Amino acid sequence: MRELSLRSEVWPIAGEFRISSASWTESPVMVVELREGDAVGRGECEPHDLDFEYWRVRAAEIEAVREAIEGGCSRLELLDLLPRGPARNAVDCALFDLEAKLSGRRAWELAGVEMPERLETVYTISAESPQQMALEARPHADRASLKLKLSALDPVGCAAAVREVAPNARLIVDANQAWSLEQLRSAAPGLADLGIALIEQPLPVDQDYLLEGYTSPVPLCADESCLDRSSLPTLRGRYGFVNIKLDKTGGLTEALLLADSARREGFGIMVGCNVGTSWAMAPAMIVAASAAFVDLDGPLLLAKDREPGLSYEGSHVLAPSAEVWG
Repeated sequence: MRELSLRSEVWPIAGEFRISSASWTESPVMVVELREGDAVGRGECEPHDLDFEYWRVRAAEIEAVREAIEGGCSRLELLDLLPRGPARNAVDCALFDLEAKLSGRRAWELAGVEMPERLETVYTISAESPQQMALEARPHADRASLKLKLSALDPVGCAAAVREVAPNARLIVDANQAWSLEQLRSAAPGLADLGIALIEQPLPVDQDYLLEGYTSPVPLCADESCLDRSSLPTLRGRYGFVNIKLDKTGGLTEALLLADSARREGFGIMVGCNVGTSWAMAPAMIVAASAAFVDLDGPLLLAKDREPGLSYEGSHVLAPSAEVWG
């Protein structure tokens, strides 16, 4: 018999994390633990981007199916018990972790994935003025990849300022739905000239249809528009890449299924994260093992991480030890 418990935690961010529409100084997370005998499986989610009290809603979703979870439901059965989203993510990752500990196998072995010793990850530069973004990017100029949060205010100028201090880095930009089609058309050629590798979610989700017939000089990646496998039909002809986040898919199980389906349909894969601890990043590494773009820098943005946590060496994050997760 399993025993389910959950709790909320708040992790301070190092400074302030800013996107086009909001900023944070703390990251609220919810942790699910599943105990079976001496083994404890753990999963972490970010209940809501902006509302710190939203964890109560997620907790209620989990409590509604507590009996089935404690009764031994499988990860596949969980897909029908809970809707996609953060609550299912935390439970699913706890189930993966518990299964790994009970079986004595690593979680990526259970998933049938070959895990590299290390993955290259971006480091995120918050949205600001060109001068401030260059200042924030300078200490990270030697990293292999940087991700730039860009508002609709002078995106090319901001990217150019970072490119000047990081001439060799692979740069991707993330608009977080902040641009119009006209702004995308205007900015994309300049971003292409700067060698930008990818543009994430330029338009609001409900304006994605405007991308039909538009050929961007920089590949476009769906983020907020890509939730799970059901999202793929609406993304064809609009995006070339999808950003897979476990809080959106509702866990590692659906994320792996989404990645397989997306590849079969010709999409490139990016794996992203919210600002969370190593317990949130480690499961996503299994999906990221074969992704073209990896954004799993959440713990680097925190004032401190869990101990033990993932090991970051320069531009790389090392595969999680058994003590961390899975």
